[in-house]
Amino acid sequence: MDGEISPSEVKQLLEDDADVRIVDIRDERSFRYSRIPDSENVPFDELSRRIEDLEGADHIVTVCPHGKASVQAARLIGSYEGTADARVESMEGGLEKYGMQFGLVGDEAADAESTADAESPF
Repeated sequence: MDGEISPSEVKQLLEDDADVRIVDIRDERSFRYSRIPDSENVPFDELSRRIEDLEGADHIVTVCPHGKASVQAARLIGSYEGTADARVESMEGGLEKYGMQFGLVGDEAADAESTADAESPF
């Protein structure tokens, strides 16, 4: 792991169309509901099985809700032989901080599903 990266730096990488892979380690439902644009979902519990999917990447940024679990994910990815040459960072402050500064995107279907799951007070 190469340390942490700020949400502003992640936003700039995306705006510059940099060769970076944003890896969101939350569960699929949370990812569908809200995420950083152009990020990919690799839930933490699947990371060790899917780590070879990241092989050959130049720059990987892991993200989670608050920036804690993503540190562990970045360490795991950084220890993998296939990512030895990659810059691997965790986004500090997590999606909470990024979302407060720049907003997040989500699927309309996930929004509708979450509304449908809510219990009506009537």
